[in-house]
Parts: sequence; C-alpha cells; structure tokens
Amino acid sequence: MNLLDVVPSHAAGTIAGWLRDRGEPAYRERQLLPRLWQRPVRRWADATELPTALRAALDEALPLPHPVERERQVSRDGTVKFLWEFPDGAAVESVLIPEGRRRTLCISSQEGCAYRCAFCATGRMGFRRHLSPWEITAQVREMVLDSALGRPTNVVFMGMGEPLHNWKSVDRALTILNAPEGLGIGARHITVSTVGIVPALAELAARPEQFRVALSLHAATSEQRLALMPVERRFPLHDVIETLRRFPKRVTFEYVMIRGVNDRDDDARALAGLARPLGALVNLLPLHPGGAPGMEPSGAERIEAFAAIVSGAGVSVTVRRSRGLDIAAACGQLRTEAEDRGGVAP
Repeated sequence: MNLLDVVPSHAAGTIAGWLRDRGEPAYRERQLLPRLWQRPVRRWADATELPTALRAALDEALPLPHPVERERQVSRDGTVKFLWEFPDGAAVESVLIPEGRRRTLCISSQEGCAYRCAFCATGRMGFRRHLSPWEITAQVREMVLDSALGRPTNVVFMGMGEPLHNWKSVDRALTILNAPEGLGIGARHITVSTVGIVPALAELAARPEQFRVALSLHAATSEQRLALMPVERRFPLHDVIETLRRFPKRVTFEYVMIRGVNDRDDDARALAGLARPLGALVNLLPLHPGGAPGMEPSGAERIEAFAAIVSGAGVSVTVRRSRGLDIAAACGQLRTEAEDRGGVAP
C-alpha cells in the first residue's frame, strides 16, 4: 500500500486499520498521518517520536516512496530547476521560482507530452507515460522535506505534460495538495494550465474548490492556433472558450510571444476580443530561448506595444519576464539534455 498515492482521508483509514490489526493504541494515527504531508519524513525510521519497532514495521509494510534528485540547476535570478527520477527510471522536471514572499513551484504531470505544440521542448520529446498522484505531489513534498527550500506558497501545473490528459491522477493530486491533512495549499494558490482538453476541463470546473485555470492559448483564432497546436483539431477553440465560462473565478490566457508568428497588432486585437467577454487575464511571455529551434522570442518593444493594444481594449494584461535564462529552464530542456548525456534512460 502506497499511502502517498491516495487522498488523506483514505490514508487515514488505512493507517487506522493497520494499527488496529497490530493492537496499537488509536492515538498513533494522530502521530502518523501528519508525517505523510504536513511534517513529512523520507522514511518512517526518521519519525523518532515513534517506538523503534513500530518504525521498522511501518517501513516494511507501508514504505514511503520518493524520487531521486538527479540534477539541480540554480539561476542567477534565484530560479531553481530540478530533475527527478522515479523508481522505474522515468524523469521529470520541476522549477522553483522565488519572488519576494511568493515561492511558486512549477510541477510536471507527465513524462513527455502527446500534444506536440510547435514551441515546446517537452512536446518534441513525445509522450512517455503519465505520472501517478504520488509522483505529482512528490515534487512538492520534496521541497517541504528540504528545510533550505521550504514549503511553496503556490503550485502551478505548468511543467512537463498536459495535466488534463492525465486527469485521473491530477484530480487526486489536487486533493492531496489542497487538503488541510495533506500539503495544505489553498485552492486559489493552485493553478492548472491546459491546452484545453474539454471533457476534463468541465470536470475541473465542477469541483467545489476554487482552483485557478490557465489556458495555453498562444493564438487568438482557430486557424492560427492549429498551426501551432495540433490539439485545436480535436478540441476547437470555440468549445474550449465555452467550457471556460463554467469557472467561477477569473481565468488566465497564457500567450507565448513568437517573433513574426503571433505578435502582430491584428493578433493583439483578436486576443483582446477573445479575452474581454470572459473577463480573462492575459499573461504575455516571451518564448524561452532554446525551447523551440527555428522560433525566436518577440523583442521587448514589440511585446510592450502588443500589451498596450490589449490593455487599451479594456483587458487586464501582464508581461511576464523570462526566468532562468542562464539555465535550461524551458520545460523539457533539462530532461532532454540529461538524456543526451546518458544521465537518464531514454
């Protein structure tokens, strides 16, 4: 039984039953459950408040799996990128972005990605496999285990993979991340970024928690989006926008600025026309250099002019600066580089 792969209420029930079968006092459950996520330990032997014999029995019957940190890169701007390897050799990335009191962790939901967006390094890798709930939440748990890193204030599903393609695992991971008995991160501080997988998007909208959603838009018309994102063929932009209307909180449009591709004035006006009826926030970000061979980021002046048009049309817009430019910070870059060096299995 992997206690880290189930929601906290299920884990509590399993622990209670296991303790009861051993004849242990009921209060042990109150000691064990916080050690999964609230005050986590890497293995039960580290929970020194428990008797030695009980810790040994727990490590044998209910071991706590964890990834191995294969690489860590630290940028001059404070961004930290991790490459995690799981027991079967699968490897994924996560990125910690500190900014004042805010500590945002960008996590992965798949090894690779099936959707092959033209500007994405992970897409060029192809799809390897889904991550299980514990593998998704382990990326956050590892931060809490390292006192030098600390608990993230915000979590964004913007790493490797398409979260809603792996909805079954992501759905459970959201509960583990948010539950007070879990990692205890507020729903409004958790953002799921998606290319727009409509059925799972509707299920996310139906959850009672106010999780944030960000649409990887990158083009304001169906025709232009299809040239960049093959998913448009299966889930047309019109259907995605209609589904986004079900979210009670403001949605965000993520828009990567690519020189000569989607950064014209007409593109800005079309984007504003799409965002205004939804009251969406538009988040502009330059294409990360090296993330997409053959494509270049829009220049700073072009981005500012583009933002001014969107803002002038009555739409809230932010311009996000690139982080980790001196490390392999585009999604999939570090994983691909490690594979080329033979550091992880292809």
